[in-house]
Amino acid sequence: MTAVVEDIQTTIPEPAPKALAPWRIRVGAFAVDVLPGGAVATTMALVALALPQRAVWWWVCVAIGGLAILLTLLNRLLLPAVTGWSLGRALFAITVTGRDGTSPAPWALLLRDLAHLLDTVSVVGWLWPMWDPRGRTFADLLLRTEAQRAEPREPIPNVRRWTAVAVLTAAAVCVAGAAVGYAAVYSPDRATDRTRADISTQGPKIVAQMLTYDPKSLADDFVRARSLATDKYRGQLAAQQDIVQKGNPVINEYWVTDSAIQSAAPDRATMLMFLQGRRGAAPEERYISATVRVAFLKGGDNRWRVDDLTVLTKPKPPANGNGK
Repeated sequence: MTAVVEDIQTTIPEPAPKALAPWRIRVGAFAVDVLPGGAVATTMALVALALPQRAVWWWVCVAIGGLAILLTLLNRLLLPAVTGWSLGRALFAITVTGRDGTSPAPWALLLRDLAHLLDTVSVVGWLWPMWDPRGRTFADLLLRTEAQRAEPREPIPNVRRWTAVAVLTAAAVCVAGAAVGYAAVYSPDRATDRTRADISTQGPKIVAQMLTYDPKSLADDFVRARSLATDKYRGQLAAQQDIVQKGNPVINEYWVTDSAIQSAAPDRATMLMFLQGRRGAAPEERYISATVRVAFLKGGDNRWRVDDLTVLTKPKPPANGNGK
C-alpha cells in the first residue's frame, strides 16, 4: 500500500494594519490634552499682567500658570512614553506611532508639538489630514509619525472621570482667576472712578463750608467745620479756630473757582484748589485768593471728610490790589 501524503501549506495571515485615527477624533484628543492647561495659563497670564508686579496675587498667578504648563507637558510628553497614552488620546483611543509602529520618545513628541506651530501658522496644516492618505498633519510629515486607532496596552482606569476632573478643575481655576482679577483690579478701578466723581462735586463744597464762618454764628459754623474733618485733622482745625475766637472774628467766606484731582483711590483722594473769597465787612471788606492742597478720606459712614489741608499760597488780595 502506498500512502500519499499531501503537503498542506499553512498560510499564517498577516495582522491587519491598524486603522488611522479620523481627523475629528484627533481634534477632540488634542483639545482635551491642550485646552484645559492652555486656558488656565492664558487666564493667569492676563490676570498677572493687570496686577502689580511681584505682589502676592501676582506670584500666585505666575505659579498656577507655570503649573498648568508643566502638567500639560507631562501629559503630552511623559505620560505617552510611560503608558503609550495621553489623557486625550486615551479618551478617544488613538495613539501616535512612527511609520515602523514604534512609540516615539518624549523628545520626539516634544518636537512634534513644536512642529504643530507650522500647522497653526499655515492653518492648512491642521486640515491636511482630511485629504492626506495617512491622515498626517505637517508635523507628522516632518517627524514621520501618524495617529492610529488602537486599544491601550495598559488601559488608564476611569479615563472619563479623570478627563472630567481635569476639565472641571481647569474651568474652576479660570473662574477663580477671573474673580481675582475683578476683586484686585476691576473693582478698585471702578471704586476709584466713583471717588473721582464724588470728590469732583463734593470736595470743593466741603472745603468752602469748612473755611467759611460768620461772627454772628461762629460757634455753629465752627462745629459744622469740625464735623467735616477727620479725627486726624480735627485737632489742628480746632487749634486754628481757637486763635480766631481769641482775636477779632470777621466774616470769612470762601468759594472754589478751580480745582483738579491730584490722586485718587477707593477711600482717599487729594485735590488742588484755587480759592477766592472775602474777609471782613464794608467798608473794610477785602477780596482774597489762596491755593490749597486738600487730602480727603472716606469714613465708615461712607462720608468724605478733610484729612489734611496744606496752604500752598496764603490768602492775598487780587492782583489789582484794591480788593474791588
